[in-house]
Amino acid sequence: MAMGNGANNGMNQPVNGLEQELNLLKEQYKWLHDKKIRTEQELASTTSQLAALEEEAKAQYGTSDPQELTNLLEEKKAENARLVTEYRKHIMSIKEGLDNLEQG
Repeated sequence: MAMGNGANNGMNQPVNGLEQELNLLKEQYKWLHDKKIRTEQELASTTSQLAALEEEAKAQYGTSDPQELTNLLEEKKAENARLVTEYRKHIMSIKEGLDNLEQG
């Protein structure tokens, strides 16, 4: 039984559907592959930046540990607050001295 063009038309539709699906899958694969490459490049760049920042932190602060850096920052903030308080007292003392001299 030979099939003519009329019989093939019924068969071509599923084949064309499969071809379309295969083409879509190929496009998705290419998009995913490109995205994977970009993500790997971004990861390499970010890893490199992290290493550089860790070295910079070690050089400036003696550590690159986030918790130790947080503790160091809190210590610096407390020290700054103490210094501001001392400076404020010093300025107030000078101002009071000047006021006393003017009234004097």
